Amino acid sequence: MPGELVPDRGKLRASHEDRDRAVERLRIAAGDGRLNADELDERLEAALTARTYGELEALLTDLPAEAEPATTTTKDISRIAVNSATARREGPWTVPQRLEIQCASGSVHLDFTTAVITLPTLEIDASVHSGSVTLVVPPDVHVDLDDVSVSSASVKNRARATTPQVRLRVHVTGEAHQSSITVRHPRRTFWQWLLRRPIPAASQLA
Repeated sequence: MPGELVPDRGKLRASHEDRDRAVERLRIAAGDGRLNADELDERLEAALTARTYGELEALLTDLPAEAEPATTTTKDISRIAVNSATARREGPWTVPQRLEIQCASGSVHLDFTTAVITLPTLEIDASVHSGSVTLVVPPDVHVDLDDVSVSSASVKNRARATTPQVRLRVHVTGEAHQSSITVRHPRRTFWQWLLRRPIPAASQLA
C-alpha cells in the first residue's frame, strides 16, 4: 500500500537456518586463515545468539563474499596424489564428475558438507597404501564402498543417507592395502553440542 513502511532488513528476526549459514561461513573463514581461534570462538558465540539479520551481518562484513555456485565450472576429472603428506578439500570446493586418488603413507580428507555439488554422481577411483582417506558427508549424500578391494585394511561407512532425496551419490572403487577408508557424518561443533542443536545439512550461503 502507498505510504506503507518497509521494515529495515537488519532489524528482521533471524532463523535457525540463518544462524547456521553464518556459523558455517565463519568456520570456512577460519579454515582459510582469516580468523584466529579466539576471533572464531567470539564470533561463533555471537552468531548462535544473534536475534536479527543485522547482528549476523555485522559478524561477516570484513569477510569476502561467498562465491556463487552458478558461476562455478565443474571439472570432469580431478586428481589428488599424496606421499607422506596430507591433502584436504573442505569449504565450498567444487565436486568433479570423477576423482582419482593416489595416497601412499599420507592422508586425504574430503568434506562435502558445504561443497558445491552440480552433478548427481561422483566416481572416485582410490589407490590407498599405508594411508587413509576420510569422506565427511551430510545426510543427503550416499556413498557406496562395495567395490573397493581390501587387503589388510579397514573400509567403513558410518554415514548412511537419511533424507528422502539424495543430492549426491558417490561410488568408490579401487584398492586399500594396509590403510583405511572411512565415511562419516560431520561432527558437532562445540556450540552445537552445548545448545543441543542438530548438525545442519549442507546448504549454500546466500
